[in-house]
Amino acid sequence: MQHLADWLVRHRIAIAVVTLALTAPLAMLGRRLEFDRSIESLYAEDDPHLRDLQLSRRAFGGDEFVIVAWKPPRLFEADGLTLTASAAEDIRSMRDALAEIPGVRATHDLAAALRFPYRRAHVKELLRGILLGYDDQTTAVVAWLEPERATPSEAVPRSETFRRIRALAAAHDPPAQVAGEAIQVHDMFRYVEEDGMVLFRWSLLALSGVILLLLRRIRWVVLPVAVVLVTVAWTEGLLVLARLKLSMVSSMLNSLVTIIGVATVMHAAVHFRDLQAESGLTPPEAARRTLAELAAPVFWTCATTAVGFLSLLCSEITPVRSFGTMMGLASFLVFFVAMTILPSGLSWPSGHLTHPAGLEARIGGWLSRTAAGSLRRPARVLLAASTIVIAALCGLPRLHVETDFSRNFRENSEIVRALNFVEDRLGGAGSWEVNFAAPRVLDENYLERVRQTTAAFRSELGGRGPGRISKVVSLTDGLDLVPRIPFVLNSLPKRLAALDALQAGFVRSLYDADSGRMRIVLRSRERQPAELKNRLIAQAQALAATRHQDVRVTGLFVLLAFLIESLLRDQLLSFVIAVVGVGLTMSVALRSMRLGLVSLAPNLLPIGAVVGVMGWADIPVNIATAMIASVSMGLTIDSTIHYLWHFRRLILAGYRFDRAVAATHATVGRALLFANLALVVGFSVLTASHFVPLIYFGLLVSAAILGGLLSNLFLLPVLLHVLYPVNRADDLFDGLSEPPGGSSVRPRLPRQSTDAPSGR
Repeated sequence: MQHLADWLVRHRIAIAVVTLALTAPLAMLGRRLEFDRSIESLYAEDDPHLRDLQLSRRAFGGDEFVIVAWKPPRLFEADGLTLTASAAEDIRSMRDALAEIPGVRATHDLAAALRFPYRRAHVKELLRGILLGYDDQTTAVVAWLEPERATPSEAVPRSETFRRIRALAAAHDPPAQVAGEAIQVHDMFRYVEEDGMVLFRWSLLALSGVILLLLRRIRWVVLPVAVVLVTVAWTEGLLVLARLKLSMVSSMLNSLVTIIGVATVMHAAVHFRDLQAESGLTPPEAARRTLAELAAPVFWTCATTAVGFLSLLCSEITPVRSFGTMMGLASFLVFFVAMTILPSGLSWPSGHLTHPAGLEARIGGWLSRTAAGSLRRPARVLLAASTIVIAALCGLPRLHVETDFSRNFRENSEIVRALNFVEDRLGGAGSWEVNFAAPRVLDENYLERVRQTTAAFRSELGGRGPGRISKVVSLTDGLDLVPRIPFVLNSLPKRLAALDALQAGFVRSLYDADSGRMRIVLRSRERQPAELKNRLIAQAQALAATRHQDVRVTGLFVLLAFLIESLLRDQLLSFVIAVVGVGLTMSVALRSMRLGLVSLAPNLLPIGAVVGVMGWADIPVNIATAMIASVSMGLTIDSTIHYLWHFRRLILAGYRFDRAVAATHATVGRALLFANLALVVGFSVLTASHFVPLIYFGLLVSAAILGGLLSNLFLLPVLLHVLYPVNRADDLFDGLSEPPGGSSVRPRLPRQSTDAPSGR
């Protein structure tokens, strides 16, 4: 490490220039990093819900649509079946305008549907809940979308289609509301992408303010920001070269890089300042010493963080595996970038630094006294930790998965207002289906079974409230509207042909002879509790299975309902692998299996506490919190490494156990406190997000960071004391004659916290 530090400082200017020169093209390349907006990618390829959706799309085509709904001044004439002239013209105008928008495949509207020549009262009831509100005063136009894969993204991006639809709806008098699962998914990705970048910049600004307040020099603001920005540029550029895409799961990449980068630089800053203040070294000399003593712990910090994230490679979901790869790469890049930027940043002339005084000195003294207090009352500390663990475990059964996709958005957001309007007046914005085996040639007996199933859905599961099916549409509904006319419409093929002529595409959208599938299309409330949605899906499948074979329930409504369960499927395995991998890596880094095991406790405790608090606080497991355990394991371990590394160095230098703990608290503890405080303030910016999971992510990661800080300051010394009594502290490092990294530099003790070492 000493040789490496000498070389880095000697060639610091050339290294920094080369690093920055490579950063520019990688940053330009990183702008081409794509964002995978496919909700299907968040499922494993063999997931039955995804397979069922793919089967439906092959048989019946894409079912993505948006609902444009509004309440005209007057919809019907006095007979209740004829549209007023103004309403009919208004509907046709909206339909024609929507049809001209690129990306819209077809439109369905009330004016065209009511031209059906037979049984208009029955037609009206069939359209209720789809194109007509239950109040007889609300109407809607349904715009069917071109499949995204069939639309060249360069010519007609889905985002542009939605922008035009919303602009058209906003310009309507009265303003129309735009809802539907497709636009919900779009808004989710839009908020994550836009908010992620905006909040990343604001969090860096907040971090900079806190660091400047604590360390009082611009240098300590510029260095962590530079390390974070360069690491992000390198990571994004290399991801483009590797042809990887960002996704919903990896949207917090920049924020996580910020945690690793800021913590690394804060440790270097505190170490460098203490060296200069106590030894009177020049900046280059202090930089050499800092890098020699911290290069190894920084490397192992990045390595254990990478191991924690690489545990996600066991997932069957491609974006989760990609996220693990991205964070593993970014973790090692933090070490590389820090080692290329810090030599120049630390060596920059800034005059002689005095020993930390004032508030910072008092903080160091308080931390030393905290260490002594913990060692004097180990039973109380262990009791408090045990109580937290037990309380957290009691909260685990209260955890629940959020399947109400609309709860990912703030209540005052545009999409939630539209959903409330549509579901209050039309009955439901969630579209799904039950499809089942069908003969290649339809007959009356089979259609009678379909008719009975349709009636059973309405009678047993129908209703407008939560946990009910608000609308049922089947082929027999349309067929029953076509009268039996002797010699003209006297056979099933003729009636099917007449129905298809009167309502183009109706038969094909519900029955596919080639694949031998029939489906019944359903509508339900999107905004309803998770347990009601899952129970309704199971009930619909069971009811259809009484009359049909090979029954499958699918649709975006179903896919969104089971999205979090898909993400959670292998998270327990990933977490176990992360714990084992981090423990083994720590054992190798510290050359002690016992120390490796000790290092896990201060990190498992805050993770367990955070997950337990989620249960007690009724915080749902959503898109951002589904992997909170694995993510937190990779983030909280760095504080433990720096603590144990410095503590071990002091023991090898001859310090008594209690003095080594006090000194580690006053130096490394100060760096931990500053870094974690800055990160918590920075992540508080996430609470301003439009996307609720990002808010929870910011709060829970902040809680995990603070929990890790408290565990390292209070619990870790007690665990070391229990496993290694004071009079046997040297057993920690049997067989070693010098500190890790080979440095012959004798560790220092802060003036305010210790006496002279006791000798070896």
